[in-house]
Amino acid sequence: MSARTSTPAIAALRQQIAAMEGDGGRSRGALPFGLPDLDRRLPGGGLALGCLHEVAGGGNGAVDGAAASCFAAGIAARLPGQVLWCVTQADLFAPGLEQAGLGPDRVIYVEAGDDVSVLACMEEGLRHGGLGAVVADVARLSMTASRRLHLAAKGSGTTGIALRRWRRQQDASDFGQPTAAMTRWRVSVLPSAALPVPGVGRPRWLIELIRARAGESFDLELEACDGTGHLGLPAAVADRSAAAAGGRYGAFA
Repeated sequence: MSARTSTPAIAALRQQIAAMEGDGGRSRGALPFGLPDLDRRLPGGGLALGCLHEVAGGGNGAVDGAAASCFAAGIAARLPGQVLWCVTQADLFAPGLEQAGLGPDRVIYVEAGDDVSVLACMEEGLRHGGLGAVVADVARLSMTASRRLHLAAKGSGTTGIALRRWRRQQDASDFGQPTAAMTRWRVSVLPSAALPVPGVGRPRWLIELIRARAGESFDLELEACDGTGHLGLPAAVADRSAAAAGGRYGAFA
């Protein structure tokens, strides 16, 4: 069979798979991160809107989830509208989210007692259609539950972020189970760059894209979200990138 004759069959198979995975609806576009080194590796040039995404912390962050929460907050901060944040217990540090660009006046908190209740609240929030984003702390996320959330996000156009957090390090193995999420991210804390004066530099993260539909996995060392929700390139990386690009861009977010 030639490539020309096989193309319609392949296209038909892709449409069937997309329909089975809940991707048969109209594309909502993408939210660029504003970093060419990151955006050019993502299908559509950014984070797909109106879809479900997963974010977890790496190492000890699998339990405390601080960096992962701020990464999710940075994404939500750059989307217009109110943000519904569903948790099993009230342990979020609101000033930390504000440092990542998500102010308290934009967040509606819902405290539920367990994962089942949190997932139900997240699905209702996604189906509402009047929110900028819905974030939910969940330890376990089955394929069935994730497909429901993804379909709800696709139907309303609201972006959903499942923030995967576990109370014990050994429970983090659940993150490897398949789900319907468009992307799966892991965020690990790295040492800050040394400053020429006493003080603490801007936090650094290792951003790993573990899974992306129609995309490839990669990892990048980046500076944490600033007060507008944007990531940044470390100075050394920015200098190399600027030199390679003929000085077209530097450290920006």
